Amino acid sequence: MNNDNDLHDEQSNEERGEAAIDTAEAKVGNEDIIAELTADLQRTRADFENYRRQAEAQKLQYGNVVKNTTVAKMLPLLDDIDRAIAVNESLKPLEKSLEKAIKELNLERIESKAGTAFNPDIHDAVMVEGDGEKEVIAETLRAGYRYEGELIRPALVKVEKK
Repeated sequence: MNNDNDLHDEQSNEERGEAAIDTAEAKVGNEDIIAELTADLQRTRADFENYRRQAEAQKLQYGNVVKNTTVAKMLPLLDDIDRAIAVNESLKPLEKSLEKAIKELNLERIESKAGTAFNPDIHDAVMVEGDGEKEVIAETLRAGYRYEGELIRPALVKVEKK
């Protein structure tokens, strides 16, 4: 009977050893699954953050396009008001209100008074007179504008070469 008990103990030890191996393998398998799921979660989180940043950038870009388009559509109205003020002296007080409104809208008129140096980056020359080397503005035909520092429309000018 002692032999039977020894045989039984030996089988139990083998079974326990196999069970321990199975448990260890299961733990390793679970750790692999956990690591894979964690990596998937991190990738998903990173993808979402990238999407959120991209959506925010597109929203800002769209807002800027809308503002620039709106301001550009107002420029002909500003030109008409400028011409009306030039023709009718009684509208002169309107000029200060117009300048104030332009400033509040973050619009800036491009410097194009007579005698100012011609700059092809911000001025469009419609006519050039003279034979000299130095190009200066003789007359402004239409005001140019920058919106928030960005050129919206160059000034149309008549250039004189001195």
